[in-house]
Amino acid sequence: MSGSLRVVVDDERDDPDPAHPVDVDRWGALVGDVLAAEGLDGRDLEVHLHFVDEGPMAGLNAEHMGGDGPTDVLSFPIDHPAEVPDDVPALLGDVVVCPSVAARQAPGHAGDYPSELALLVVHGVLHLLGHDHAEPVEEAAMKAREQEHLGRHGVVRP
Repeated sequence: MSGSLRVVVDDERDDPDPAHPVDVDRWGALVGDVLAAEGLDGRDLEVHLHFVDEGPMAGLNAEHMGGDGPTDVLSFPIDHPAEVPDDVPALLGDVVVCPSVAARQAPGHAGDYPSELALLVVHGVLHLLGHDHAEPVEEAAMKAREQEHLGRHGVVRP
């Protein structure tokens, strides 16, 4: 069976900071690479990746997570591939990333802005696939998956 992957990437920021660009092709390709490495390249799948300003991200964080202020990444899973028959297209869900938050936290987190965006995209996609980090064992497994995916792209977290 040969499936098709549709990754929809939108830079929805009202006033993008030229110092922190979003390369929609690069991040869409990263989503596809993660899904292929996770063994889903033969499935009909769709994923949406959104890059948003702090205001919309703060709203999503408050509404869905009970958080205060903008966060770096949120994932909204819809279909889990294991629960959808192989011959039925699956809408995995949405990943929402806030580039300005990523830029602020990058020096102490992934090292630089592009590496931080890569980490957040991978992290968000793994959440769509059911990975979590609520418990220490889950967190360790998720970090290991992140490192594996990022390592294929030359991103090494400090």
